[in-house]
Amino acid sequence: MTHNAIQRLLLKRFALAAGTYALALLLLWLAFFTGYYDAPLASVVIGSALVVISQVALFGFFYSGRNQRLPDPSLTEAQVLLGLGWQTWLIAHLDEARGTFLVFYVLVLLFGLFHLSRYAFIRCALLVFFSFSAITLWDGYHFQLADPALAVLQVCLLFIVLIWLVFYARYVQASRQRMRQRRFALQAHQDTLRGMMRQLENLVATDELTGLFNRRHFLRLATRELDTMDADVVHGLALIDLDHFKRINDVHGHAAGDQVLQAFAAVASACLREGDVLARYGGEEFVVLLPDCNAERLTSCCERLRIAFTDVELIGISVSHLSLSAGMTLLELGDDLDDALHRADQALYRAKRDGRNRCAAAWENADA
Repeated sequence: MTHNAIQRLLLKRFALAAGTYALALLLLWLAFFTGYYDAPLASVVIGSALVVISQVALFGFFYSGRNQRLPDPSLTEAQVLLGLGWQTWLIAHLDEARGTFLVFYVLVLLFGLFHLSRYAFIRCALLVFFSFSAITLWDGYHFQLADPALAVLQVCLLFIVLIWLVFYARYVQASRQRMRQRRFALQAHQDTLRGMMRQLENLVATDELTGLFNRRHFLRLATRELDTMDADVVHGLALIDLDHFKRINDVHGHAAGDQVLQAFAAVASACLREGDVLARYGGEEFVVLLPDCNAERLTSCCERLRIAFTDVELIGISVSHLSLSAGMTLLELGDDLDDALHRADQALYRAKRDGRNRCAAAWENADA
């Protein structure tokens, strides 16, 4: 989750707690007007005002984002302790309705069920039990208990509920930990699968020997370029064939032929711009797509590539007179890729017919 999403979630949790406080204040005033709250009006007003002020202060702290600087941005334990303190103050001023308001202890502890650590939850539960027991003992010592047997029953009931909550909180936290571990494991498996998918995509799109794109992937990329090109943009396309490649294989062996193919791939990759597409079209034939390229730039690129390839020196074998022939054409908006490849192939045929080691352009034949 993003930082903003987490902060919005924390604000929603705070709004839920503030709503619980509002409900408790409503019941407090109801208890006061029905005579169950043993305190003067000023005490009720001051207590209610302090609750409202504390909630406004917490809202300002959350809204400012300063809570993100703390180890626990949710301030769960602080909010739970504040709620328990206010609830204990409320219980201390109740008479017969004391047992009814015990439910708010449970609500406050449930607020921290998913975010408090096990020991923090136990500390809060102990605070609840000893606070309520101390109030009961104090009233009993001063003979202020209207029904001592009922008070003992309330303490026992609270003890049983707190024990149940502690065990339930432990179960919930253990379940969340298991779910978290499973989520991390699932994430790791997903990352592994994504990596494997990328490897498979690379294997499908790449020629194993040269590391260049294969024919299928080139056709996919070229088709996408044609579909997205603008009306005033021209692309350059060239088919390149390594001269006398069959003779190299026959004389020096297929290992030498493979090294020639790899050498050409390295030289061509170094000569092209970022964004140009180079692929092995089949056998000793390669294809180049130069986006946003005019005739002069395409010719210059192919000539530079041809000259660079003639200067290649192979390691471990002596293959002389390496050369290539290229057929060039231009792609405009509305051109069919198969027609463009056919034009480039015809230009390549002319380059080979005219003596190899040269670049021929389809537009030259058209001009003639």
